[in-house]
Amino acid sequence: MATALDNQFRGKGLPELARMQGADARAVAALLAQCPVHQATALIECPVVASLAGVARLMVKDERGRMGLGSFKALGAAYAIAREAAAVGGVLDQALQGRTYVTASAGNHGMSVAAGARIFGAAAVVYLSHTVPKPFAAKLEGLGAKVVWAGADYEASMAAASEAADQNNWTLLSDGSWPGYVDLPFRVMEGYRQIATEIIAQSSDVPTHVLLQAGVGGLAAALAAQLRLAWGEGPQMIVVEPEAAPALRESIRAGRVVETQGPVSAMGRLDCKTPSMLALADLAYDADQFVTITEEEAAAGTAAMAEAGLPSTPSGTAGIAALLAGLNGIDAQSRVLCILSEGPEDA
Repeated sequence: MATALDNQFRGKGLPELARMQGADARAVAALLAQCPVHQATALIECPVVASLAGVARLMVKDERGRMGLGSFKALGAAYAIAREAAAVGGVLDQALQGRTYVTASAGNHGMSVAAGARIFGAAAVVYLSHTVPKPFAAKLEGLGAKVVWAGADYEASMAAASEAADQNNWTLLSDGSWPGYVDLPFRVMEGYRQIATEIIAQSSDVPTHVLLQAGVGGLAAALAAQLRLAWGEGPQMIVVEPEAAPALRESIRAGRVVETQGPVSAMGRLDCKTPSMLALADLAYDADQFVTITEEEAAAGTAAMAEAGLPSTPSGTAGIAALLAGLNGIDAQSRVLCILSEGPEDA
């Protein structure tokens, strides 16, 4: 059974960490409407996996084809860059000429930065730690980004990217946030709200439980906040992390941002040892529970989804893996929503 921690700050938030207000999902939809490759992704019923989990219903939001980039991340950094291009005005594909965006990534966030930069005339530099699979580097380079290998883990590559931004007068575009760095990460999270907007429109009823996987926490925070606006207090919002990287769970336990330690996880896109400050602030308010899953449980979730004809990765299926591992309070009457956040690595 997945290891769980109830959120003592639910509905109150962390006393020393204020939430940023003003996210606007309608602004996201309006900007995306101008993008010729944008379309809503499917919300899929998964009766076979629901039966395996012993629940009444399992709905899965399938982000594997999002805007041709294979991941929900397409809605984050690319949206933040598009906002900056729209603010400049003029010919959009030349709006950001002379600008360079730099980031660290476990793969998918970097692809969003690279794609957004290319569309609007900017350059992109993506720092990868040595734990990132080599095929991601080739994908990034195919989108026009310069790839720099640096550091043994995500945190080390982010430190290198931040230093490069300072030295070269580049724009750092991280999906994490920390004191003094919040504006662009806030816009990245705002972009993710489009997923929740689509889910709300596609759902025939309100789920009893929503399982949201988390690395630094941006996706989970954005979806939980937007779904709460539509569905109120009904669904239990459950955040899922690797046992090797319980950054949000331990930060909730401590009541502040903490850095965790652990081995490298096969859930590479979730293997983040320090949470986003903005995501933590929102999840402290909106999430009911934080759970961790083992490497074996993650692998079982991926195998089950592949058997159901929905291949992904241990990161992409982490919510389903937690459901299959077992969670207190989820039973035969439960209606569960999960996110299939990315496609398989060889796609």
